[in-house]
Amino acid sequence: MNRSPQSIAAYELLYIVGIIAISFSAIFVRWSDADVAVIAMYRLYLTNLIMLPLVFKYRAELFRLSARQWRLLAFSAIMLALHFLLWMASLRLTTVASSTVILTLEPVIVMLGSYLLFRTRTNRMMLWGVGITLIGSIVIGSGDFTLSREALLGDVLSLLGAAAVAFHVLIGKQVRKDMNAFTYNFWIFALAATALAFYNIARGNSFTGYSPKEWGIFLLLAIVPTLFGHYLFNWLLKHMSAAAVSMSVLGEPVIASLLAWVLLKEALTGYQLAAGALVLFGVWLFIRHGKE
Repeated sequence: MNRSPQSIAAYELLYIVGIIAISFSAIFVRWSDADVAVIAMYRLYLTNLIMLPLVFKYRAELFRLSARQWRLLAFSAIMLALHFLLWMASLRLTTVASSTVILTLEPVIVMLGSYLLFRTRTNRMMLWGVGITLIGSIVIGSGDFTLSREALLGDVLSLLGAAAVAFHVLIGKQVRKDMNAFTYNFWIFALAATALAFYNIARGNSFTGYSPKEWGIFLLLAIVPTLFGHYLFNWLLKHMSAAAVSMSVLGEPVIASLLAWVLLKEALTGYQLAAGALVLFGVWLFIRHGKE
């Protein structure tokens, strides 16, 4: 697919905006005292609420989906809900740096899945990009890894969350081939939120009684990392490879760790900061050489 330098630059700029936006997710979750399943549910339902004014414009496609599309949407939504549930839970058990750095395994899973399922080709420079970013990300989180039972459980939950979102991206790539971004995102968020609602009912979690501060955090999660993060990445799935979009998670440990340092007082060392620059270089390398 031939693209003009202007369009490539625009996609890369939007990609950077998305990385910055999703990096705030861990901070907002840490600020909240609500159950992680409640946080994730309201994050997605509020996103749908913000999207409602555009429903009329896209009504034709929204309600004319095939049975196959509904099945794929449902499975993708469940994977997204599972990702939020597992990853947010990990933030209650380990540091922001440790939790986000483990998510860097997502593009590796996506790249492997793309090859096994769709025979997607990967060039040498893309592999170099993945390798560089993984090394940098591991260095960022190395100072926070511990052998405590809680931290290890948090690491496992983050790893499982990475696998879930990798499946979400792979399925989304197929669904987005014949579906616009609004329709895909609207139903993905609605279905994932509903799956989380059933989970909350089963757990006996309250749907009401939250303070204005909590509702403010729910709304920030809906606007910043969801609309300017996940929605944007889902839109980019039609213009970039699934592996390239998933690489966005590799920039997250850098920015999230810096935010945690400033806002949560989680210390960073000099070599971790240097590793952050390495991660960003690897992300840039992968994007530059990534092909459909």
